[in-house]
Amino acid sequence: MNKYTIGKNADTVWRLMNSGTIWNYDELREKSGLSEHDLYIAIGWLARENKIEFDETSQDKKVYLNFNPYM
Repeated sequence: MNKYTIGKNADTVWRLMNSGTIWNYDELREKSGLSEHDLYIAIGWLARENKIEFDETSQDKKVYLNFNPYM
């Protein structure tokens, strides 16, 4: 794995999230086609760039990713 691949995977995740849909990890992993490992790295990349936020307040205790249009 290299920075190019990580950036490409982060772009894949970003494009999915850009639709405004709120995703849980399983849905995002399935739709992106990324392995769990690659998805976590892509999420980390986007989090480091402040392009996503995490909502842990859901009633079912799942962690959701949410597109942040202000970043």
